[in-house]
Amino acid sequence: MADICPARSEPTLSFTQGLILGQLSVVLLLAAFIKFFIFGDPPSPEVVASIRATDRRSRTLAHKKSILSLRETNALQLVQNPALNKKHVLRPGPPTLTTGSILSKTYYKVDSHQPESLDWFNVLIAQTIAQFRSDAQHDDAILSSLSKALNGTARPDFLDEIKVTELSLGEDFPIFSNCRIIPVDEDGLSFGTGKAFDANMATREGARLQARMDVDLSDMITLAVETKLLLNYPKRLSAVLPVALAVSVVRFSGTLSISFIPSNPSNNEPAKMIFTFLDDYRLDFSIRSLLGSRSRLQDVPKIAQLVESRLHRWFDERCVEPRFQEIALPNMWPRKKNTRGGDETISDVERSMSKAKGVDIAKDVREEARKEIEAEAHGGADRVPDSLRYRHRPRAEEEFPGAGSMPGSMPGSMP
Repeated sequence: MADICPARSEPTLSFTQGLILGQLSVVLLLAAFIKFFIFGDPPSPEVVASIRATDRRSRTLAHKKSILSLRETNALQLVQNPALNKKHVLRPGPPTLTTGSILSKTYYKVDSHQPESLDWFNVLIAQTIAQFRSDAQHDDAILSSLSKALNGTARPDFLDEIKVTELSLGEDFPIFSNCRIIPVDEDGLSFGTGKAFDANMATREGARLQARMDVDLSDMITLAVETKLLLNYPKRLSAVLPVALAVSVVRFSGTLSISFIPSNPSNNEPAKMIFTFLDDYRLDFSIRSLLGSRSRLQDVPKIAQLVESRLHRWFDERCVEPRFQEIALPNMWPRKKNTRGGDETISDVERSMSKAKGVDIAKDVREEARKEIEAEAHGGADRVPDSLRYRHRPRAEEEFPGAGSMPGSMPGSMP
């Protein structure tokens, strides 16, 4: 029986048809990417702000929950093992004035005291910001600092030099209001929400007073830069894409929290002031972008979303609770090394006065010498000012000059 070979199945699509279909698939994928990823409509600012506020609030609640659980664990360990509660290290006694006593001596009732408007504080802050803006206009230090920071070691290799093209520090001022004092524990947590404040709760170590105030700023603070994206593959500078970006802060509203931490001389720790913002803040940006040199893409939504997300993350990681900024304060007690003026500067003043006096004398000598030369030029060489003659000790040949001799001529020489 002869073997029957199976019939070969021929492809339904030719090579040309397959190539065309593949190219169409790539074009469709690129078109979908450009349409939905680059030029897609961004969500509304209200939705984005609500999502970010929810994330920040959940992060804050998780942090507080972890602190409370850690406290419960430590308390349970102390109950089970009372030996852990014994203090074997000498520690300084509690301060004389506790948080409760400070509130009592300053007649501040946490439960009934009305929030303050801080109008006087707004005026001082406005003057400070106005002076800062005035100094920035007459000095390029802020531009130099920004350029140095943008072009530091953290700049990636695919970015060319970053140039600052616009810098606007705004025209309005922040408004602080609704200031209130809240006692908190060593972890920054309030002693109880909705409960009457008990001064005995604020006597334990680490308790402090926290000032909270609302901040609102509506302005246009702008920073614009330009650079180039460098494509270094497969070879260096294979392609260059100019990029221009302008970021403006148009609105900020939130709650600022400021606390004072006393110094600890035993650990050589100075007094500190810490500040942070609560998680209920709102920060709005206006971002403009420009890509390309000839065929330019303007205000790409995805770029604005990426930049805004990065700025929010930068702000959250530095000064939004539970994170805070800490500033060391100098010693407020007068010290000899910090003294300025008085006996220590008398010698400096005398040296400066003698130097100024010497400058004035040299100036007078030059002026009189100039007058003498002018007098000699007009034929009055025999009239030498007495003041100049007395300043210089005469030489022997000058004391008895020959008859008709000129000043400076050899003795016995005839004119």
